[in-house]
Amino acid sequence: MGRILTIRDLIGFIKDKASLFKAVLVPKSTTLSLRLAVLRVTTHSPPAPPNDGQLSTLLLLGDSSRATASAIIATLMDRLHRTRNCIVALKCLVTIHYIIKHGPFILQDQLSIFPVSGGFNYLKLSAFRDGATATMWALSVWVRWYARYLETLLSSSRVLGYLICSSSSSTVKENQEQRIPFFLNADLIKDVDCLVGLVEEMCEVPNFLLLEHNMLLNEIMGLLSNDYLSAVHEILVRIDELRERLSCLSSCDLTELVRALKKLQDCKEKLLALFSPRTTSVETLWGLIEELYGRVEMSKMYKESELLDFGRGKASESARLEQRVVNSGDSVQFQSGRFSFLVQTN
Repeated sequence: MGRILTIRDLIGFIKDKASLFKAVLVPKSTTLSLRLAVLRVTTHSPPAPPNDGQLSTLLLLGDSSRATASAIIATLMDRLHRTRNCIVALKCLVTIHYIIKHGPFILQDQLSIFPVSGGFNYLKLSAFRDGATATMWALSVWVRWYARYLETLLSSSRVLGYLICSSSSSTVKENQEQRIPFFLNADLIKDVDCLVGLVEEMCEVPNFLLLEHNMLLNEIMGLLSNDYLSAVHEILVRIDELRERLSCLSSCDLTELVRALKKLQDCKEKLLALFSPRTTSVETLWGLIEELYGRVEMSKMYKESELLDFGRGKASESARLEQRVVNSGDSVQFQSGRFSFLVQTN
């Protein structure tokens, strides 16, 4: 096993050097610098997170122009789609995650519309496999899950209108939160359902056994923990608004809200195991969900009983009307397949 790993590391080292050499041969200096920046954060070794300085260089390059930002994303995606190495793939995905969280707007924008022809992010890693060793085979599961999670994060962000976990979107998020009281009920519930879907994807994280002594996976879990706190905040502000509107929600809205709250409650145990620090916002969210879930169920029952009583009232009134007509004189009742007609006779 040790010999296989040594040979694999050597091959990875040679590939990195070859890629860097090919990049140097590119005549344009701008293209050279961005290709080198991408290659340096996604090397085969060491099996550790990309260097902070190298990530900062990449993000700085991405802030220079739209053309440069687009070229960086294209180069990064090309690197991701070509590799069959788990370490390289995970480093590419971590770099994408860093762009989502800390990248300049222009770079985030190019990521959100990749590929240009499709208008949506398409990581294409559902079939990724690295069978070099048993460890790499197990890490392949992480690659597939992490890609799916980032796709969910990007698609959820499109629904909300901003990158949920981005530090550079703080102003946009604050403006959006001020507008939440003016959102339609259906839009608020759609947002909650979308955010719950993101939390559900977090809970699909693979086997924890690989986390021990694996700096790359621990970095991913750290990024995920911050995303969780951001998602908690987004859910909290919307659920708090829905609590104020509870009496105004339709039966359909209440059903959708119950469904979303139930899915979130089903995630609670896994989330508490994944993210041990219990912040005030997390505790507030679970308390609010428990309170709201009970109130929503009661409100649903009340609305359903109202509809039932209304239906019975209409039936009673119809019966009373029929009795009055029958008693007013001789009448002949004609039955139809769908209607009953009362025809007064002289």
